[in-house]
Amino acid sequence: MMNLNVLIIEDEALAAERLESLIREIDPEIHILAKLPSVREAVKWLSLNQADLIFLDIQLSDGLSFSIFDQLTINTPVIFTTAYDQYAIKAFQLNSIAYLLKPIRKNELQESLQKYQSLKSAFSIDFERLLANIQGKKPEYKKRFLIQIGEKIRKVEVADIAWFYAQDKSVYIRTFQNHSFPAESSLDNLEQQIDPAQFFRINRKYLVNMDAIANMLAWSRGRIKLELKPKADDEFDSVVSIDRSTDFKKWLNS
Repeated sequence: MMNLNVLIIEDEALAAERLESLIREIDPEIHILAKLPSVREAVKWLSLNQADLIFLDIQLSDGLSFSIFDQLTINTPVIFTTAYDQYAIKAFQLNSIAYLLKPIRKNELQESLQKYQSLKSAFSIDFERLLANIQGKKPEYKKRFLIQIGEKIRKVEVADIAWFYAQDKSVYIRTFQNHSFPAESSLDNLEQQIDPAQFFRINRKYLVNMDAIANMLAWSRGRIKLELKPKADDEFDSVVSIDRSTDFKKWLNS
């Protein structure tokens, strides 16, 4: 199963629905963040949010999708979906890992997702952080997140975040004021964006701020149960997993 957040940019509603259906058939754990029909809406969404992978039609309702790259710096891998083959060279000059011709076949879609997963595994090292350590530089981490709720946009300071948590295929922010907001990113991505001296991934569901740990209790099989502030919605979700317990103790002592 892939822990993957996907954005679909496609101006034909039926094509977008079919693509989403095929993706869910291949892996129901993949989370579709949004389906957008135009360059304008894609630029607006991508300026505020981030996906792990983008499925991108080339001819959109208001022009060629290549113009998105002229307006924004996008480092996200892209799988192009189109009825035309004449754009393949241009596509591979960008972030493309696959070029699927419509009608998209399930086996080809599955192969492109497997290719993404293979590339992700091969290049999972955070080279910017590694280079910063080698050069003795302090890496830069996010100080705040922009959150869009309907038409409203608000900022949430990282210092105000108690923990991030995954629930129902989505990821949320929980503040010390006990407010919840959609994070629109995977926990894997968030781990790379925030200070690892302050936040620790205790299990598959929780990424916790050290200041949010109120108490720690010895748990079964050498695990550690955290009492968080504010409290976790389910107390059994705040147990440090066995494979992370040793690193968690080192993190606390660092």
